[in-house]
Amino acid sequence: MTYKVARRIAVGVVGTTVVLLGVALLILPGPALIVIPAGLAILALEFAWARRWLRIARERSQQALELIGVGKRARTQSRKLSSS
Repeated sequence: MTYKVARRIAVGVVGTTVVLLGVALLILPGPALIVIPAGLAILALEFAWARRWLRIARERSQQALELIGVGKRARTQSRKLSSS
């Protein structure tokens, strides 16, 4: 087994374990919304599909933050309003 294959397997096992722990934390008390993206970030080190999922999750979380008024655009607008 080569180094690349061993690394890919190790990243896959660790990343999948973290994602599954995050999914369990959706039901159990814990920070699931932090653990799941962390697992995807680990998987994204080796897998293109995980990079895409992580990018989509990042975009959707940014949209949700903007919707409730906490996102980057909302902060920029509030700074403009307060400096006027």
